[in-house]
Amino acid sequence: MIEPLFSEVLPLLPLRNSVLFPGALVPINVGRPRSVRLVEESINRDRPWIAVVAQKQAETEDPSFSDVYLIGTVAKIMKVIRPSPGNYSVVVQGVARFRIVDALGKDPFMRARIERLHDPPLPLDWGSALLAELRDAFRRLREIYPGVRDSNSPIDNISDPLLAAYLIMSELMLPTSVKQAVLEAPDSELRVRMVIDVLLRQEKVHRAKKEITALVQEDFARHREIVLREQMRAIRRELGEEEDEDEIEQLRERVARARMPAEVERAARRQLKRMRSMSPHAAEYHVARTYVEWLLDIPWSKEASERFDLGEVRRVLDEDHCGLEAVKKRIVEFMAVRRIKRNLRGPILCFIGPPGVGKTSLAKSIARALSRPFCRVSLGGVQDEADIRGHRRTYVGSYPGRIAGGLKQAGVMNPVMLLDEIDKMGTDGRGDPAAALLEVLDPEQNHAFLDHYLEVPLDLSQVFFIATANRKDTIPRALLDRMELIELSGYTQAEKRRIASDFIIPRLLREHGLNDVSLCFTPQAIDAIIEGYTREAGVRGLEQKLAAICRENALSIAEGRPRTEVVDEEEVRRILGPPRIEMPRAEKLGQIGVAASLAWTPYGGEVLFVEAQRMPGSGQLHLTGKIGEVMKESIAIALSFIRVKASSIGLPSDFLSKIDLHIHIPGGAFSKDGPAAGIAVFVALSSILTRLRVFPDVGMSGEITLRGHILPVQGIKEKCLAAYRAGLKRVLLPQRNAPDLGELPGEVRKGLEFVLVSKLEEVLSLVLDFETAPSGPASESRPSVPPPLLG
Repeated sequence: MIEPLFSEVLPLLPLRNSVLFPGALVPINVGRPRSVRLVEESINRDRPWIAVVAQKQAETEDPSFSDVYLIGTVAKIMKVIRPSPGNYSVVVQGVARFRIVDALGKDPFMRARIERLHDPPLPLDWGSALLAELRDAFRRLREIYPGVRDSNSPIDNISDPLLAAYLIMSELMLPTSVKQAVLEAPDSELRVRMVIDVLLRQEKVHRAKKEITALVQEDFARHREIVLREQMRAIRRELGEEEDEDEIEQLRERVARARMPAEVERAARRQLKRMRSMSPHAAEYHVARTYVEWLLDIPWSKEASERFDLGEVRRVLDEDHCGLEAVKKRIVEFMAVRRIKRNLRGPILCFIGPPGVGKTSLAKSIARALSRPFCRVSLGGVQDEADIRGHRRTYVGSYPGRIAGGLKQAGVMNPVMLLDEIDKMGTDGRGDPAAALLEVLDPEQNHAFLDHYLEVPLDLSQVFFIATANRKDTIPRALLDRMELIELSGYTQAEKRRIASDFIIPRLLREHGLNDVSLCFTPQAIDAIIEGYTREAGVRGLEQKLAAICRENALSIAEGRPRTEVVDEEEVRRILGPPRIEMPRAEKLGQIGVAASLAWTPYGGEVLFVEAQRMPGSGQLHLTGKIGEVMKESIAIALSFIRVKASSIGLPSDFLSKIDLHIHIPGGAFSKDGPAAGIAVFVALSSILTRLRVFPDVGMSGEITLRGHILPVQGIKEKCLAAYRAGLKRVLLPQRNAPDLGELPGEVRKGLEFVLVSKLEEVLSLVLDFETAPSGPASESRPSVPPPLLG
């Protein structure tokens, strides 16, 4: 509701085509005689307060009280400038709304008794919401309409929604009637909502204007281009010049020289014939031209000459990679077969291993050893079958699949094509890309692979496909059957040190412009980086840390600062900061209820600590550490076996009646699952129940059954590498994993003692320490002598 504040008599200044709002600071040009006398009176008598109202009709030259609105704004004259005799420029600032109560005459200027109107403030929460909505609507209008202020508008810094609404209305170019309606609204909330509604309507109007203008300009530009091209053709004909830019003829000549297969050439000429009957400005013309250009870009008749020198192949592979003997042997075997049988179809290899072990760089080395071009097709995150087979040309913006794009990139039909991250493909309603790859990787079908965009057969039989993956359990079985799997395990610390010294550091020095300066890394510095700043199976993180040290030295040289020529452990800590990685160490073991389980992850082997604890209770089992369902089953099996064999372990049959057990695997932010922790869970539970500590240098891995059998597990090499890095001395493994030990590096086989077991009865006597058992009176939970199951 409008609440009168107080009444007073003020001179009245009528405005044409404008409405003054409270808070707004605006300049007014005064030239009419009555208005001039009003300004002069205010100056001479130092009376800065005036009442400003809007005229109903702008063309009224000498308005009376019936020609102006009854509600206006009380204003204060801030500044007066006289540019010429009889004319003034007056800067006024609106203060408050008013209503005319009584007209007091118009000579020498209009005067009236007015009543100021009070605008009560809006509630804080409701006002904040209206202010946010007001700012958002004004921002959207400001983005498309240049008639308002830029992003530095003071409206953004105002906390009063009503004042912000007044200032916005002052900035907009709107009819007087619209602005006056806002000024006359009966309450503050309604005025703010009216301004928001005005902004939304103005946004719609200006967006429509912008779209119409763009369409008109586009149509004009298209017609202008057509007219100009026709004029150019007419001028050339008059001059007798042949048009040297006949695009279709140029494409026809390229088709004739491309030595395409007959079916492909017919498809290209068919499209060229269609293009003759089209306007060069038609959308179909550009679609046909793009299709013909794609056919020309495929290297149909080009093949790279291969290198068949087996000695040179071995030299390149050894030069680029340390170790990986099984992979190198497979490549050399392939080359030997190629020397005997030249028409051998391309093999399909799949490198599986943790990140950073050299899968992609190994594929590049194979290409260099074979003298074939290399191209990479990234499959990570691909969910659309069309990414493999291509999009049909009926769709706007269609293009060939990634396989055809790889051939275009390589420039030959027999490249080494890397199918990167093949285990990370997905599927959705657009098809299954893995199913499309079946045809690509099947030697019986890929000689006539059909891309939906090209619609002509592509011969992929001479392509050397190499796929990479971090894990094989996410690769579809049908794809696995078409590939030869070669697993790349993590590196030992000695191998990482050698790779860094012989491969990574020389390359980084060249890349950072440091090959002409003296900079060397001590073996201790490399070991410090490996142990304190990286935790990985590969060397990607190691390379990043070495690159950081090279950049620091390059910066010192560029700034003329002194630098060290030898990077030692102290220099590593100075540049990289304190060590950030704490590797699992054997000294953390040797406690009651703690066993070391060796785990496999897609990023290499890990040492997981299985912690068991007992407390008074009623036989409850508590599990923490984000444990998966399969691991929960292994825990249940271990506890059931202990209950069945309680007397053999030295425990009473009701040992669970008065205690609760809690099993925790640290690292609660990461999921842990799988059956391989069965032995470790059994050992941890037996240790806490018998109060016998576990030897601190023992790691273990193996699946268990209710009958006490120990079954084989996977990832033995990665698990043993993790045990070796953690400083363990003995590793318990299933008896049936004995053949896997032959794959371990020599230093790991020498540094670890392997104990192979087939039953749980063999385990406890190997891992529990009886000689240092805690002293004190014997109890039902700690055997005084080793029972049969304990050895």
